[in-house]
Parts: sequence; structure tokens; C-alpha cells
Amino acid sequence: MQYMILIHSEPFDGPEPGTDAFDEMMAPWMAYNQKLIDGGHYVAADQLQGVETATTIRRAYGAGDTIVDGPFAETKEHFGGFYIVEAKDLDEALALAAEVPIPAGSLEVRPVVPS
Repeated sequence: MQYMILIHSEPFDGPEPGTDAFDEMMAPWMAYNQKLIDGGHYVAADQLQGVETATTIRRAYGAGDTIVDGPFAETKEHFGGFYIVEAKDLDEALALAAEVPIPAGSLEVRPVVPS
């Protein structure tokens, strides 16, 4: 079964790509990606651009659509990226999510509805 791991973290200014500091910051992420690939769990993953680039379509019953700059909810944590993993059950998906190398934040794990 496939599960989505939604990564929510506080925004931070990281080092610039192409620097040693950036490579050092990314090393645990690259190792995690490789572990998922090697274990046959990797389906898809991506990082999202910052919330300042987001546009939300807000829809209300009978009121039509409103387009709003930014995310729908005001929170300290931002949805920054995701993984879709293949796991035998929720316990395995949670174990995989627990290894995501974010320094602080939350990881939401949800089953993907089969298409």
C-alpha cells in the first residue's frame, strides 16, 4: 500500500546550494532517499517552494471561488514537501516517516487511496 508522508516544518534560511554547508545539510536527506530506494519503498518525493509562492483557491458552498495569495491556514509550520512510499502497513509507513531528517516539525502519514 502507498502512504504519503507530508513534511511540515518551520521555515528557515538554509545555506546556498553549491556550498559545502548546503551539501552537509543535504547529506542526511540524500542518505534517507537512498535508503527508501534500496528498500523498495520510494515512489515519489519533492520539496515545495516557500509559502510566499502559494496561491489558494478558497471555495464556499454556493459562494463561488476566491483566489487568495498564500496558504489557507495561518500556522507556524509550513507544508514543505512530501514523500510517497510503498509500505506493507501503517506501522512500516510510520517507521519510515520517523527517519525523515527534519530537525523540528511534524510528519503526517496518510494512506493513498488506490486509483
